[in-house]
Amino acid sequence: MNTYNGQNDFSLCLPDGSYMPRLGQGTWQMGEEKLKLKSEINALEYGLQLGMNLIDTAEMYADGVAEMITGEAIRGKNRGDVFLVSKVLPQNAEEDLIFDSCERSLRYMGVETLDLYLLHWRETADLSQVVYSMEKLIRQGKIKRWGVSNFDTEDMEDLFKVPDGKNCAINQVLYNLGSRGIEYDLMPWQREHKIPFMAYCPIAQGGSLKEALLNNRNVLETAKKHQVTPIQLVLGFVLRHEDMAAIPKAVGMEHLRQNAESRFIQLDEEDIERLSLDFPAPTRKIPMEKV
Repeated sequence: MNTYNGQNDFSLCLPDGSYMPRLGQGTWQMGEEKLKLKSEINALEYGLQLGMNLIDTAEMYADGVAEMITGEAIRGKNRGDVFLVSKVLPQNAEEDLIFDSCERSLRYMGVETLDLYLLHWRETADLSQVVYSMEKLIRQGKIKRWGVSNFDTEDMEDLFKVPDGKNCAINQVLYNLGSRGIEYDLMPWQREHKIPFMAYCPIAQGGSLKEALLNNRNVLETAKKHQVTPIQLVLGFVLRHEDMAAIPKAVGMEHLRQNAESRFIQLDEEDIERLSLDFPAPTRKIPMEKV
């Protein structure tokens, strides 16, 4: 059961004292077209070569095919070099279903354990039962730790009220330059309770804001200042938070290379102020954004 145990200069410290990579790869929308499967596997393999050793997937993505792709990409790799994350649907998070879901995810990826297992979103899930089951999966050796996804401040408060709810390792949320709602109250709350973040769609991938972000004059000028592409700059905006990991999805080799190099961008306060002119931090509560 050799799981990820790496630590480097671009790692995020989790509440249990272990580490995970701060820059990884997402698999949302992968596995949906048979003709693209090989290129998607190749992309994940190349991303690993570039040092993006976190792969995030979910049982929902292409009905498990994304997990199978992930399994193919890591086949033959040293298990300790890859941090694997998957997510369980809320309707499968009850005690009598979650164990089958976890076993299926493990089988699809060809591994014995997950480094991190997330509740995909809350919906009507019984949090006390979810946490109880997650803790049981840890004792069984099926997962190393657990967390949540798409939880807003009130959801996190409810989670902390149930037994062992404070064992939550991370909250995966939508966050990018154009979607900064969590900065108002969720980010301060989690920082107070020392719960880190994982940002999905960190470059507004697939969202309506993507074109607006990448063609924005201040984004273009700031990118030029740092001699990086707009995509790299927008990703660097997310990665400036030391308690946040990011999981951009990419298939093109050049795009993957750009993503990997974005970890070296150092934005200063003047840069943030310029970028905030058109994409300001929230001044009021904004409902949790989801994609």
